[in-house]
Amino acid sequence: MIAFSFSLMSNAAGQSLSSKQITLLHGFGAGGNADTMARILGEAMSRNLGQTIVVEPKPGASGVIASQILSRAPADGHTLLMLTAAHATTATLNKNIKYDPVEDFSMLSTVGFFPYILAVNKANPVQSLTDLIQRSKQFPGSISFTSVGLGSVPHLTAELLANETGIKMIHVPYQGGAAPVLDVLGGRVDILVDTPTVTMPHIKEGTLRGIGVTSKKEWPAAPGIPSISGSVPGFEVETWIGLATVKGTPKEIVDRLQAAAVSSLNLPDVKAKLSELGADVRSSTPNEMTKLVREEIARWRAVIERAGIKEGQ
Repeated sequence: MIAFSFSLMSNAAGQSLSSKQITLLHGFGAGGNADTMARILGEAMSRNLGQTIVVEPKPGASGVIASQILSRAPADGHTLLMLTAAHATTATLNKNIKYDPVEDFSMLSTVGFFPYILAVNKANPVQSLTDLIQRSKQFPGSISFTSVGLGSVPHLTAELLANETGIKMIHVPYQGGAAPVLDVLGGRVDILVDTPTVTMPHIKEGTLRGIGVTSKKEWPAAPGIPSISGSVPGFEVETWIGLATVKGTPKEIVDRLQAAAVSSLNLPDVKAKLSELGADVRSSTPNEMTKLVREEIARWRAVIERAGIKEGQ
């Protein structure tokens, strides 16, 4: 749990939002993409709002636990959640969620968009995406890949790739954080499927080798790593992260939080830090983010149904 504390500003910032602590939740492990970005945005918004923001990981079930906590929190603007694209996938896969993924949340703003990178241990014999496909066809089910949970977007990205190339790989789910990359570095799992935040430091060090990026074209923050679409025409996955609060939060508080998020994302130092993590920083209106979530639910529902993925697999 990380807190950012700043003295209360003597302007309109405190008129609608009380000065008590704000909790910024996310649903994944410490050290992962959501955690890192929450820390950066939380600190900036704390300065902007003039009050303490505590970043609190609630990992598990591909973000469902954190989303459920938010959905039950008081609608006063003092509980926020960094939503990832997994929020849209669990809406289809998890039949026991106790909230509506759109109606029970007040979306504030998108934060950033980024691709996933497929990477292998430097000692792994897989040298390229073409090599991965060939080896998987020669030895079906012999190659394993990581994700940050069943039904997470990294999981579904790999399943989408397998479906479109006719291969079969073994899914090894985690709760996020550093565990997936550590197991790939240790040779216990073959393929890391994760964001530039997690993969690029190790690729730059030479301990991992990037074999493909899921963006339509080569990603600026991942130079030299070929786009998967070069080998699998039309393949593209660009994931996202955004900020939400509780349904029913008064409009003046939603407006204040959204304005604080957008102004924080426009700060040169914040934008630079997020860009260094591989994110394309893009804020939005609440309506734009709500539309995005609805579209993502429809997209990943089709992938889940086509791949025959069931809860508990």
